[in-house]
Amino acid sequence: MEAKIFSLIVGIFLLLAAVDTAGAHNITTILADHPSLSTFNHYLTVTHLAAEINRRRTITVCVVNNDAMAELLDKHYTLPTIRNILALHIFADYFGAKKLHQVSKGSTTTSSLFQATGEAAGTSGYVNITDMKGGKVGFTPVDSDSTQPVATFVKSVHESAYDLAVIQISHILTSPEAEAPTAGPGDLNVTTIMSKQGCKDFSDLIIAQGVEETFTQSLQSGLTIFCPSSETLKAFMPKYHNLSSDNKTSLLLYHGVPIYNSLGFLKSNNGPLNTLATEGARKYDFTVQTDGDDVKIETKVVTATIMATLIDEDPLAVFKINKVLQPTELFKAAPGPKSAKSAFDDDSADGPSSDDDNDGTSADSTSDGGVTLLRRWISPALFTSVLVILLFPF
Repeated sequence: MEAKIFSLIVGIFLLLAAVDTAGAHNITTILADHPSLSTFNHYLTVTHLAAEINRRRTITVCVVNNDAMAELLDKHYTLPTIRNILALHIFADYFGAKKLHQVSKGSTTTSSLFQATGEAAGTSGYVNITDMKGGKVGFTPVDSDSTQPVATFVKSVHESAYDLAVIQISHILTSPEAEAPTAGPGDLNVTTIMSKQGCKDFSDLIIAQGVEETFTQSLQSGLTIFCPSSETLKAFMPKYHNLSSDNKTSLLLYHGVPIYNSLGFLKSNNGPLNTLATEGARKYDFTVQTDGDDVKIETKVVTATIMATLIDEDPLAVFKINKVLQPTELFKAAPGPKSAKSAFDDDSADGPSSDDDNDGTSADSTSDGGVTLLRRWISPALFTSVLVILLFPF
């Protein structure tokens, strides 16, 4: 009996460990064991691409050695441009050594992180992978001017089957779009970026209220903006018109955070954030929470979800959200957490809601994702029940 109980306990803890670590990887730790790849590793960190890689479950990273990186750095690209170039080396699919040599019909096209960020135009950001004669595998960006593969497969560096493949290639993947000059902070126009990508109404309010300069000045030290879509904002306008001029200013500034936060950083670093409206005792803060693959912004009045990325390049990140953020300083807080039964009932009927809806779901019940719910509700209950039955049989 004691041996059975011990085996059960060990089995359950091993299961929890497996659930907790599934899909987890750290690209900088992996590459730290390879000194010849140290420069590439360094620039994954300073461009914030490492965080993007670590948060994705299925991904391939094409690394190059220090000599190849030296050739890239000799061109004196700006850091944002280097980020675009390196993002072209990160594929949104798994390509281990075996899969590379078994490419269907000898060739395939895959999307890169450069394409996924929305920075690439048209077919730029896609890479052709070709199984060549003599066991070689070639890589060519779709918009490359070269008629021959730009780089070839060298070796596998690290593989976690179907999740992460780190492979070394011979040369940097070149692409006119990725290498194009990228605007620095002084060249970025926040309102123009929002206006052209579905947040024109919010951009117009910022200009009309005279707070555009506050957003622009914050760019020098980094800025994150959560902009409600124009469709969402139209439904909210009756509430907006009822606010005083000062409160309108506070509401608009409440949608800005005076520091750059990439989407990957927000997903892996949940918690409260101050905003441009924060001033002394007037906190004007909100909480970032991850719910599965979604990033949610909780204000205690409403819970908004990031729907799209307009730009995510240090020092500026702009994310489109599906609700207007309403601070407790200006609006009535939503009711407290519901009972466990009603929370689960609501989950089964979850659907789109309007800005006028108060979201009473607590952070504990919505933001921890499947893994935490498994550990918090199912695993302890299962563990306790089985243990009681074994120790005190009827």
